[in-house]
Amino acid sequence: MAVETAHAAGDGIAIHLAPEIVGYAFGVPITNTLITVWFVMVIVLVGAFLFKRNIALIPGKGQAAMETLVGGAFSYIKDTLGSEKLANKFFPLILTIFIFVLAINWVGLLPGVTSIGFYGESHGHEKFIPLLYPGNTDLNITIAFAIVAFFTIEIAGVLMLGFVKYAGKFINFKSPLGFLIGIIELISELARLVSFSFRLFGNIFAGKTLILVALFFVPYVVPVPLLAFEIFVGFIQAFIFATLTLFFIKLAIEEPH
Repeated sequence: MAVETAHAAGDGIAIHLAPEIVGYAFGVPITNTLITVWFVMVIVLVGAFLFKRNIALIPGKGQAAMETLVGGAFSYIKDTLGSEKLANKFFPLILTIFIFVLAINWVGLLPGVTSIGFYGESHGHEKFIPLLYPGNTDLNITIAFAIVAFFTIEIAGVLMLGFVKYAGKFINFKSPLGFLIGIIELISELARLVSFSFRLFGNIFAGKTLILVALFFVPYVVPVPLLAFEIFVGFIQAFIFATLTLFFIKLAIEEPH
């Protein structure tokens, strides 16, 4: 599900919760949000390749700044998990989640996104269909992120504690109170799929809608500070998603008590 927003001079602004399909591949619909995610993947991979290729023994200012940021992130994860060995295991995934979510959020704010496309039929009528659209306004994308984070957390708990001990956090027949607490823990564990996906989707959707409304009613003036604010929101949402994944991994690998 995606957020499709359009406006016309006589009709005002129309907002629909539906993906814009730009084509099909082997019968599978390809949406503009999915194309945006693929585009971001290429940008991140190429950027990582170029950065690795240009790493110098004596770092310049850019490399030194990047090393400081990466080193600081690793130290934070090590302190949170309480082990350098665990940090080495989970650091690549946590940082990848942060960079990927951040890149998708920021690419969605670039000029040309939502304005480059073609005219075609969508939802039963002829309209302009953009080739690119902010990826995290698509609930399918944020749910995919949530599923990755969810299984990472659960697998981490099983690998570190063993299946029986980890399952004991949720299935406990030692006492009625222990059983009730276990059921509550299980429900809260499953609820992370919803909270992860809707938190990211809701914030990005709200920001995009606010900017479009401002562009429609007060163009050229109000959208500028709103765009700056959305850059900050995009960073915060990526940070929150990655940090929550880290904290939940920490809780998953702790001994049951």
